[in-house]
Amino acid sequence: MSVIRLGAVEYLNARPLVVGLDHNPAFDLRFDIPAQCAALLHSGAIDVGLIPSIEYLRGDPYCIVPDLAVASRGAVASVALYTRRATADIRSIALDTSSRTSVALVKVLCARVFGIEPTFESHGPDLGAMLDRADGALLIGDRALLQPPVSDPLAPLAKIDLGETWTRATGLPFVYAFWAGRPGALASHHVGALQRARDEGLASLEAVAAAYFSDPAERALGARYLRDNIWYRMGEDERAGLELFYRYAHELDLVPRGDLRFYS
Repeated sequence: MSVIRLGAVEYLNARPLVVGLDHNPAFDLRFDIPAQCAALLHSGAIDVGLIPSIEYLRGDPYCIVPDLAVASRGAVASVALYTRRATADIRSIALDTSSRTSVALVKVLCARVFGIEPTFESHGPDLGAMLDRADGALLIGDRALLQPPVSDPLAPLAKIDLGETWTRATGLPFVYAFWAGRPGALASHHVGALQRARDEGLASLEAVAAAYFSDPAERALGARYLRDNIWYRMGEDERAGLELFYRYAHELDLVPRGDLRFYS
């Protein structure tokens, strides 16, 4: 049988989903930023990708690996809007070019929760440069997780956790990413292998963080983050949150309509 080309997100929060897959002969594993994972899947350069959830509706008809996700049930810590203004006064937002789902999420929250209509500009993930150009800055992944607090009593910097904002507004989890590929790309034993990798990752979160970070303080932070902020299952609540996100995104003309389809 041919080897399955897997494209995984390079950030810490994806590492518990890939434990042992680099040694599994059924898979050829590579790491990229979320936006690149989506681009590779859309172009056919990989067979299955850990793609931003919004990209599921932007490519060919895909299937989702069941019961696997990168999600949050409240504060996520690694997807945040930074600003020195009250949210009602935000007129422009710089968007992390690494992101796709979080870009759609911040647009949904601006429309439905914050009640603002800012302009949006893509920008590399550099918080200082982003805030020089815009009133707010969207950062995701490790940069948002490790971003040190900025202490300036004249212009304090607020970090608005978008996972927390979504769950407070909807009562539902938010799904940032999941494994997806074209129908027929995975057999049932491949699905089982991906689920077992997740189970092994959840059983060794401290080791996952230790392998990712060399600094002891970052290792401790990473382990707490994986344990307390990230949820790795796609249950009924996650599906409901995902479908609501898709409905809101469609209403903003960010994606077409679509149904959730899963590998068996």
